[in-house]
Amino acid sequence: MKKSTLLVPLFAGVAALALAGCSTSPTAADSGAADGIRVVASTNVYGSIAEAVGGDAVAVTSIIDDPSKDPHEYQADGQNQLAVSKAQVVIENGGGYDDFIDTMLSAASGSDPAVLNVTDISGLEQEGFNEHLWYDFPTMQKLVDSLVTEFSSLDPSEATTFEANGEAAKAKLADLEAGEAAIKASHAGEGVAITEPVPLYLLAAAGLDDETPDAFSEAIEEGTDVPPLVLQETLALFDAKSVALLVYNEQTGGPQTDAVIAAAEKNGIPTVAVTETMPVGTDYFSWMQANIDAVSSALAG
Repeated sequence: MKKSTLLVPLFAGVAALALAGCSTSPTAADSGAADGIRVVASTNVYGSIAEAVGGDAVAVTSIIDDPSKDPHEYQADGQNQLAVSKAQVVIENGGGYDDFIDTMLSAASGSDPAVLNVTDISGLEQEGFNEHLWYDFPTMQKLVDSLVTEFSSLDPSEATTFEANGEAAKAKLADLEAGEAAIKASHAGEGVAITEPVPLYLLAAAGLDDETPDAFSEAIEEGTDVPPLVLQETLALFDAKSVALLVYNEQTGGPQTDAVIAAAEKNGIPTVAVTETMPVGTDYFSWMQANIDAVSSALAG
């Protein structure tokens, strides 16, 4: 998904409305410190991890909270701004992915939450950086450690609980890494195709080689037309059966993405759908396990 798609236009009236205490239904962040440390996450992905570490001692608000909310068209509202203005901890992906969080933080006068920028935590940012960091489990291990530290600082009486929850979360992440290693043991070096870079950290850790022309996935991510010759080159991957799997982002689409999926299906190449935000009714760890299981099953035939 293109980096600019999550930029949210905030109007002065939104900030004023929020800070004036508009008459909207209460969110977790409205209910006060008695309900726990107030946390705002840019997406439910990071909200889920915060809940895993904080447990009952945190109250989490996720701005983008299900796949039906199209990040391309997402509009922050007064409730979002109010949540940010009251937050004690804010989690953002960074790397140009969710700049709307910084916009809301700037509008939240008098607020000074701890801001956990996952791009900064990862240490991975460079030219050609893939900002979909929640598919990189070592980075999520670092985020868990940062959350334990921050939550323990804000509520020392729960530090032991935070540390235990953090260890449990890291054990689940280790299980996910073991799943990647199992795929790598059986399928290292096999080629795969993608529509966008969303799952690339997971696929690379599983030993799979992305054969997609860079110009194709970059165009799809940026929401621009794929050059005809690049589309032809991409479709040829399936006709030549030079990839074992197509992994596509089901939250975005269009004629060129549809053409790639159709080419894979025509040539009997399995497809796996992934999403950027977490499906409703799951948590981060079970969602990622389902992604690993889907890739493993597809490759196994």
